Amino acid sequence: MVDPERNPLSGLVEIDEASLPFRTKDDPPTGGQGRSHDGKMLIVGAIELGDGNIPGRLRLAEISSYGAADLGHFVETAADPDAIAKTDGWSGYAAVPADRHNVHVVGKTAAHLVLPWIHQVFSNLKGWARGVYHGLRRKHLQAYLDEFVFRFNRRKTRHAAFRSLFRIATNAEPLTYSMLIEPEPC
Repeated sequence: MVDPERNPLSGLVEIDEASLPFRTKDDPPTGGQGRSHDGKMLIVGAIELGDGNIPGRLRLAEISSYGAADLGHFVETAADPDAIAKTDGWSGYAAVPADRHNVHVVGKTAAHLVLPWIHQVFSNLKGWARGVYHGLRRKHLQAYLDEFVFRFNRRKTRHAAFRSLFRIATNAEPLTYSMLIEPEPC
């Protein structure tokens, strides 16, 4: 559901990282706390803010760590070089050039007050995943994220969603059934 010709986010862009719960039969009932990766799938998100702090387009991606390499690569691919990245000051964003990095150190303030829109997206994503799919699987995580982004970015123009999806599907390489159902390693 990703348009290969989509434009990067521009203007002011809120960016933050989050995690989604993930369990296999061998995992403990609860994941690790804080930035621990135990029992979690790591994601990063960016949302474009328009005039009047109104949310615009969204990008979400699966990442392997909260390190500078993964976060820097995401910012580089998701945001236009002229966009201003508004982050929480996490050291993983050190690769973002200072002239386009608007750091808001969270400290004791709740993160959803500093970066409200991306945290609203993360909250909606988690509710959507629980309600629609009853949880997400690691193997298909990026596909789930792409579907959520597709729906979010077309929330105001639902009539155009079918045309967009049809155009993307006709230009995409087909997937075989076995590619879709191959068992996930545990």
